Amino acid sequence: MKNNIIKTLGISILTILFATSVTYAASEKLSGKAANFTLKSRSGKNIKLSELRGDVVMINFWASWCGPCRQEMPLLEKIHKKYKRLGFTLLGVNVEENTSAAKNYLKDVRVTFPILFDPTNKTSKLYDVSAMPTTVLIDRNGNKRYLHKGYKPGYENDYKREIKKLLRE
Repeated sequence: MKNNIIKTLGISILTILFATSVTYAASEKLSGKAANFTLKSRSGKNIKLSELRGDVVMINFWASWCGPCRQEMPLLEKIHKKYKRLGFTLLGVNVEENTSAAKNYLKDVRVTFPILFDPTNKTSKLYDVSAMPTTVLIDRNGNKRYLHKGYKPGYENDYKREIKKLLRE
């Protein structure tokens, strides 16, 4: 009896964990204007989303403590390098209150796309960020088009497909 309860409990927990990972590792189409923001980059320059109108923009909300974010970061760098000459901009938005951990992480994992800091989570709230990482794709007219919550290996292929589609529009 005790073993059956433990087994049932274990299966229930695994089911919940799997369902949760599917929920947070999801992609959906979006519509509507992307909320404008201005954030300071690690270079010290302020970057304003509305100034990027005309480019396809990917905003990736991440944190240094997030395992999937760390796994995804080098792949985002490859995407950035591949599409930047075609009118594509990738913005990495770090959501940590204390930016020192992110800055230390970026010493080891070098990226050339702009890293912005959102220590008050004001911008994260504008985009209803509820999972790490969260990635939003914005078309050339400033409209939100795709949302990805979480990261699993292979999502970079979805990103590339969606970026190519938006670049062709």
